[in-house]
Amino acid sequence: MTISKRYEEKAQRLFGEVCVNKALVQEAGFGTRSIPTFVSEWIVTRHTPEGVLNDEARQRIRTFLNQHLPTRDQKEQLKAQLQNGEMLTVLDQFSVTVDLHRNELYLSIPCLDERKAGIERHIAEQYPLLFGSGVWGVGKLQYYPPDHVRKEGQIWMVDFRPMQNASLDLDLYCEQRAAFDLDEWRDLLISSMGYNPDAYTIHQQMLLLTRLLPLVQERVNMIELAPKGTGKSFVFLNLSRYARLVSGGKVTAAALFYNNQNRQPGLLTHYDLVVFDEAQSLSFSNPGEIIGVLKDYLESGSFARGGVQKVEASAGIMALANIPLDEHKRPQHENLFRELPEFLSETAFIDRIHGILPGWELPRIEQSFIATGVGFKADFFGDVLHHLRTRSGYEQIVQQRSTITGTNDRRDITAISRLAAGYCKLLFPHGELSDEDFIEYCLKPAISLRQRVRDQLSLLDPEYACVKIGCA
Repeated sequence: MTISKRYEEKAQRLFGEVCVNKALVQEAGFGTRSIPTFVSEWIVTRHTPEGVLNDEARQRIRTFLNQHLPTRDQKEQLKAQLQNGEMLTVLDQFSVTVDLHRNELYLSIPCLDERKAGIERHIAEQYPLLFGSGVWGVGKLQYYPPDHVRKEGQIWMVDFRPMQNASLDLDLYCEQRAAFDLDEWRDLLISSMGYNPDAYTIHQQMLLLTRLLPLVQERVNMIELAPKGTGKSFVFLNLSRYARLVSGGKVTAAALFYNNQNRQPGLLTHYDLVVFDEAQSLSFSNPGEIIGVLKDYLESGSFARGGVQKVEASAGIMALANIPLDEHKRPQHENLFRELPEFLSETAFIDRIHGILPGWELPRIEQSFIATGVGFKADFFGDVLHHLRTRSGYEQIVQQRSTITGTNDRRDITAISRLAAGYCKLLFPHGELSDEDFIEYCLKPAISLRQRVRDQLSLLDPEYACVKIGCA
């Protein structure tokens, strides 16, 4: 039996229903519907309880999609149904905004192009992630026509069920890790991310897992530089509802930190990770203000804006940027930040980044690189990463076993320690590992990520000494 098949058999036996055959989702065929992987897995697993995608299961999935995941061209038909007194159950990415002038909460329902629906206040308070980019879930909608109380008719959400893992036994997850050898466990994680482990070398698998570090470890800040087509944003779009992807364009301080007008905290307080996609085309509405506040946050984990008292958060920052490569598939320029906006190339900002991920060492995504084997369900795996963030014990492993040489710089030590703890949570969540495995799979990869930062700093600014970080 191959390693791949061994890990699949063990995963299904030890973890049961929180695993899914990724091939089922590929075969189910969601057409042009743009939904995250965790949503499609949620749909497929609920309509294939025996893990079999036969004609009957396909019909159930089609019926569910037609009834509860409407396309945009169905919106008027759905509104007519609501107007006729029907109650609709819709699967969508709902979000809530606050209007302080009217003291109202407004619900956004994308499939209906509706931005001012109503929502029961207790629902919004129960699911705070609704305040922001929103939460995928099943909402029950009802229409209230105009009357002597309401001047205008309004759609209301009267019930909501978010798409999330029903239960999580993190202790059991960590304990079951002991049944796998390292190769098996790494393959399982790669498949759970949505990639085919057989398509990547061990080195490339470690690079893929590095993308998860800001999700599993608090306040990890990274940059991934790579050509187009290597799947930089794939995992953040499809894996975790705790990550917020901000595509290239203009970003405001209100959205990122705190909105002084409606007194609502920004993205950094709502998510585990804020991802700046297409960072080479990123712009800030007020670069001087935002970079200043952002540097403070990257350093301290807190920020203050517009006279508001200091706000603390644990979110990490991930920047994804395309860079050109030469004929040897290496960066064309020694200065890796040459293609990035000037305000992101400032050395004081770069120094606060913990690691540079060399995405240029990963191949372009081909169809055969997409997972078709057994892996954790995306909603379950996303919750595991979220809860591992605050699980204690891993920092102590790092402190006890790390002997870093070549630098005494506090930022270097902090960066390497956080990154190494993140690798430990991913690869050895049960906390059982040899000194050799810790050095090879946790400490050395962490040092390599930080070393690239130091190399860039010494290249860009003579104030930063050229250092060679190692371990004893």
